[in-house]
Amino acid sequence: MEKVDRGELAAFLRHRRARLQPVDVGLEAGYRRRTPGLRRQEVAQLAGMSVEYYIRLEQGRGPRPSRQILGALGRALRLSDDECAYLHHLAGESTPRSSAPSRQVRPGVLHLLDRYDGAPALVCDAKYDVLAWNPMAAALLGDLSAVVPADRNVIWRFFTRPGARQRHDPTSAEQFARESVADLRAAAARYPHDAGIRDLVRRLLAASEDFARLWNDHEVRVRRSTHKRLNHPDVGWLDLDCDALHDPERDQWVILYSAAPGTPTHRALQLLKVIGTRRLGASAEPPPQLR
Repeated sequence: MEKVDRGELAAFLRHRRARLQPVDVGLEAGYRRRTPGLRRQEVAQLAGMSVEYYIRLEQGRGPRPSRQILGALGRALRLSDDECAYLHHLAGESTPRSSAPSRQVRPGVLHLLDRYDGAPALVCDAKYDVLAWNPMAAALLGDLSAVVPADRNVIWRFFTRPGARQRHDPTSAEQFARESVADLRAAAARYPHDAGIRDLVRRLLAASEDFARLWNDHEVRVRRSTHKRLNHPDVGWLDLDCDALHDPERDQWVILYSAAPGTPTHRALQLLKVIGTRRLGASAEPPPQLR
């Protein structure tokens, strides 16, 4: 590892924060913004880290940022590939190799999520870690910024979180369980040396007998578009088309939820948009958890 260039790292973070506007990252502008750009607490929220830690980075002090932290900052600040490589260089870290699933979401995909505001949308990597999401996804699944990055894995929460299956009807729950395990096995074959996938499988085998049963079936199936029936505590059952768009270069999936106009689910999504906006804007109310 090379030495951390704390001064340039701090200046780079400050400059990149200043060039972003709230609308660029799907946030409300609000009032009393005396200076251009995002606030420090907004960057920290988008990156899933404490405000105090981010402030220390911008002040050129604090601990050496890990690769996970650098990746989160790259996504929060909408950095290009070259900028992300530079950020890693300043922190004394080599750029992550392609032998592991990419966690860097394309800026164009992030802009797509920001503008797809009528229905939930999110981005997952090859092992189902949620990398980015829009406000409607937070309204459907919970405020992901309130969940530590290590727990933002869809498969882990489905098989280990009490009540997660109850969000699905029995048919779609069994379908998702089997297909997600088969897809994870395919990802494990594509990235045989990735510690993140190995650790996820190990933890799932220890925590869930149901996962172990399906894993031992040795089924392999890459993710496809599907239909889901989900129960939301505020708006009831939702019949959702779930389209999975693949970015082959980064091996990431853009998941778009939708419903045909005029259907009960489409009307429920419109109501959910209002409810979600109010909930996410009420800091005193704890957000629902990702399911």
